[in-house]
Amino acid sequence: MIKEIEITCPPGQQEDEAALKSIAALSLNISPQKITGIQVLKRSIDARGRRVLYRMQVKIFIDESHHPETYIQQYPDVKNGKPVIIVGAGPAGLFAALQCIEMGMKPVIVERGKAVKERRRDLANINKEGLVNPESNYCFGEGGAGTYSDGKLYTRSTKRGDVTQVLKTFVAHGATTDILVDARPHIGTNKLPQIITAIRETILNAGGEILFDTKVTGLLADFGKIQGVKLSSGETLKASAVILATGHSARDVFEMLHRQNILIEAKPFALGVRIEHPQEIIDRAQYHCEYRGPDLPPSYYNLVEQVDGRGVFSFCMCPGGIIAPCATEANEIVVNGWSPSKRNNPFANSGTVVQINMEDVKGSDADPFKMLHFQSQIEQLAFKAGGGKLVAPAQRMVDFVEGRLSVDLPENSYLPGTKSVALKEVLPDWINDRLRRALPAFGKKMKGYYTNEAILVGVESRTSSPIKIPRDKETLQHPQVQGLFPCGEGAGYAGGIISAAIDGINCAVGAGKVV
Repeated sequence: MIKEIEITCPPGQQEDEAALKSIAALSLNISPQKITGIQVLKRSIDARGRRVLYRMQVKIFIDESHHPETYIQQYPDVKNGKPVIIVGAGPAGLFAALQCIEMGMKPVIVERGKAVKERRRDLANINKEGLVNPESNYCFGEGGAGTYSDGKLYTRSTKRGDVTQVLKTFVAHGATTDILVDARPHIGTNKLPQIITAIRETILNAGGEILFDTKVTGLLADFGKIQGVKLSSGETLKASAVILATGHSARDVFEMLHRQNILIEAKPFALGVRIEHPQEIIDRAQYHCEYRGPDLPPSYYNLVEQVDGRGVFSFCMCPGGIIAPCATEANEIVVNGWSPSKRNNPFANSGTVVQINMEDVKGSDADPFKMLHFQSQIEQLAFKAGGGKLVAPAQRMVDFVEGRLSVDLPENSYLPGTKSVALKEVLPDWINDRLRRALPAFGKKMKGYYTNEAILVGVESRTSSPIKIPRDKETLQHPQVQGLFPCGEGAGYAGGIISAAIDGINCAVGAGKVV
């Protein structure tokens, strides 16, 4: 007999099989000896009461054989299959490639950046020297932005595709099975490179190709049908399907499409700062205790406030995390956040942003670069305010709200360094004012949040792409070019690792209908 039930347990027992069997047996009024196996289906922390508990949905095997599920996947040999060109090796591109292989097509991935291991030197130069390689950075390179900026797998995109299958693919390539059950699954920047390398090996072993340090400079199309791509080397690659999965920061790709009279559109995005607290402040607020015990993970938060009819919200929260410099060109400041797998750094950070609508920005809505140019201007202002070498403008939280320049700044995780700046000199008035009013309101919702121990670091500007590449809702192809599949975050159809992976899978299925 197999039964699914919900159980609760105190921290420290959530991975203790014997303890879970005893709790389940008590709930079912049976002897623990009758339980031959237990499988955790879902697991979350409930900190609403005075006592923090784990809530778990479990499958109980009673006098029934139980064999743990295996996640090894077998892929066919596609070296002689019909080619599909995939531009970009982020989650959308990699999962598009895996889906192509499953369907018998040969993926040819073209990636402007470096393989995941080689990216590390360029990231070290960013953090230590303030030098940005425009082709290899936190956004560009194998695995995309997610590889070195956290690997959070939480998504609300459950209706777009099979989230569980994406998670199982990560497990098959080295992730722990925890990501299959945790309410907010997370891999960690320290573990993602090995997983991305394993996915690459799967693609190559199946007969796919990956071209690193290779840039697409044009699309080949004839009579409204894709024929392939041009490379910066002068060579061309031919295929009847191209999946464009270049990420939200590939501005030159938008310019390339515009030059070729391929329709792109400006779209809204969100802009703000990254806010960092000592992790212990967040733990005290969320767990209702003076100190977090070793059996509980660092806590997270999710905050939103409406100010003058506009949402101000936390985004990409990183418990035990680090603020990272994510510029893709010289003379700009862009910040993001990430956490290692253990989330054991002493700080917690989160993007805190305000939604920007088209009418907020001067210029014609018909200009596809209207929002991108605004985004770029703010990033350049932040660079100028910081004084160079990726030093970021920053301000203590209460000082920001009360309009004071911070006399000093707290210790923080942003490695290139921070400079005390009045952030109103960087942010537009209508963003600055909404943030000033939202932060005390957040403090009323979460005790201890509103404090001068917290630092605001500018600017969080790459929350999503400021440009959308249109596509047909059914076929996922560009309306002007048959066989061109705009895909993932850069095209405006995803907002994180999982949703990008799902979109990559869906675009590969679409490509299978035209090759």
